[in-house]
Amino acid sequence: MLGGVFSIARLASSSTVFSNSIRTVYAAPVAIHTLRPAPGSRHTQKRLGRGQGSGRGGTSTRGHKGQKARSGNGKPKAGFEGGQTPITRRFPKRGFTNVSEKTFAPINLDRLQHWIDSNRLVSTPDRPITARELLYSGCIHDVKDGVKLLGDGAAYLKSPVFLEVSRASQSAIKAIEKNGGRVTCKFYNDLALKDCVDGRTDRKSALPVRKNDILWYTRWKNRGYLADPPTSVSSSTTSPASAPSLSV
Repeated sequence: MLGGVFSIARLASSSTVFSNSIRTVYAAPVAIHTLRPAPGSRHTQKRLGRGQGSGRGGTSTRGHKGQKARSGNGKPKAGFEGGQTPITRRFPKRGFTNVSEKTFAPINLDRLQHWIDSNRLVSTPDRPITARELLYSGCIHDVKDGVKLLGDGAAYLKSPVFLEVSRASQSAIKAIEKNGGRVTCKFYNDLALKDCVDGRTDRKSALPVRKNDILWYTRWKNRGYLADPPTSVSSSTTSPASAPSLSV
């Protein structure tokens, strides 16, 4: 008798006591091993195939036979046409997907001049226009694999423009330099292009690795940033920073 009294007293001293006029409830102290969901918040899921008395036996709520009564997801793969030859196999195919293809965002000279006249773009020899300025000004809507400058609308170009883009056409280069500007074509891999758009300058940009890229960006005709400018070109259209060598 005394042992029962002492055990009740010990339980009461170490637990939370809830009492009312009907009964007294001893709750265990809060600990990791005593945490439980609130009563009624979780319901036991009814299992299938446990006899007719369970209410979900026999066909286990799937009905009789058929594709939806079988195991698995019960759905055919995409493009399945009931057994006949699907349309993806009935027609011949041509060409291939070039995994090395680059898609550049085009920008024409007339649109560039319109953005400059609207004070949405400003370029100086020390701070050329890059993909970041073109994107955030709304001149282009996606940088894709880089920006390519095209020569359409050269008659509307009146301002000296300084740009640093991925590619530029010969007509665009000629029109820009005719107005006292400068075009520098720089190689951007995915990480370098992301850093350019984000405005990060703490990471060094990677050099081109593919043979075609190396040949393209080392030609002065393309105004590649790895090309050595000819001695006849005036210093107004070139700068040491715009023509680094591959030995960097």
